[in-house]
Amino acid sequence: MGNRASGSAGDAVYGLGVIGATIYYISTATGFWMGVLGFLKALVWPAFFVYEALKYLGM
Repeated sequence: MGNRASGSAGDAVYGLGVIGATIYYISTATGFWMGVLGFLKALVWPAFFVYEALKYLGM
């Protein structure tokens, strides 16, 4: 069995990121469906983050 403590820290960071992204996307939404889209984006925010980071680094 692996060390679950390090996984828990990663889960907590991801959870806080989802909460923060949800608040951001919903607060900037211009309508109901944009809010729904914002919630869905908040669930996959790491993918957006990695994409933008790689684009910035020129990879």
